[in-house]
Amino acid sequence: MSFAVMQPYLFPYLGYYQLVSAVNKFVYYDDVTFIKGGYINRNNILSNGKAQRFTIPVPGMSSNTLINELSFDRNVKKTLKTVEQSYKKAPYFEHVFPLIESVLNDKNRHVEHICAKSISVVFEYLGIDKDFYFSSELEYSRDLSAADKLIAMAGVLKSSDYINSPGGKSLYNKDYFTEKEICLSFIEIEKYEYSQNTDEFIPHLSMIDVLMWNNKIQVVELLAKYKLV
Repeated sequence: MSFAVMQPYLFPYLGYYQLVSAVNKFVYYDDVTFIKGGYINRNNILSNGKAQRFTIPVPGMSSNTLINELSFDRNVKKTLKTVEQSYKKAPYFEHVFPLIESVLNDKNRHVEHICAKSISVVFEYLGIDKDFYFSSELEYSRDLSAADKLIAMAGVLKSSDYINSPGGKSLYNKDYFTEKEICLSFIEIEKYEYSQNTDEFIPHLSMIDVLMWNNKIQVVELLAKYKLV
C-alpha cells in the first residue's frame, strides 16, 4: 500500500496529479505553515501563446500561519474571466470550465478545502477513485522531524511505500526509511507534449491547460508519463 504527502495546491501542474495517481492514499499536508510566493494559491495558464499567472488572494496570509487557518477571497470573477477568455476555443472547454467554476466558487473558502477539491474533481472527472486524507485529521506526533512525521503517517495509514516529489531527494534518505521498514521512492515526470494550438509547446502549466486540450483518455495517458526512482 503506497502513499504520498503534499501541501494542497490550487490546480497545480501535471506532476502533482501524477503523484496522486501513483499512490493508493494521498495526504494533503494542511497543518503546516503557508508558503508565501508558492503555488498554494496560484499557478500559470496559457494565454495568447504565453504562460500567464493567475492568483487567488488569501487575506491575512503569513508564513507563520497554518494552511488550514486561512481562507480564499470570495471574489474570483477576474480569474474565471481570464480562464474563459484564454480557453473558450479549446476543444474541451465546455466540459472543463464548469469544473473550475465549481471549485473556485465553492462556499467553503478554506484554502485546504478548495485546493483539495481542485485535485479530487479532476480524478472524479476521469472516473478514477482515490483515497484522500488531510494531515490535520490524522493522529500522529507533530513534534517529530520531517522524515519521522512521514514515517508516523505511514503507520497511521498502514502503508509501507512512500512516494515523494523530486524535491525530496535532498531532504530524505532512502536508507533511513528502509530502517523503519518503509520503501522510499521519488517520482520523476517524463517528457511530454500535447497540442496547445501554438507554435511552441509551453510545459508545466496548471492542470487546467492539460484538461482543456486533451480528452479523458489522453489525460489518463499523460498521468502515466512518470517513473519511480
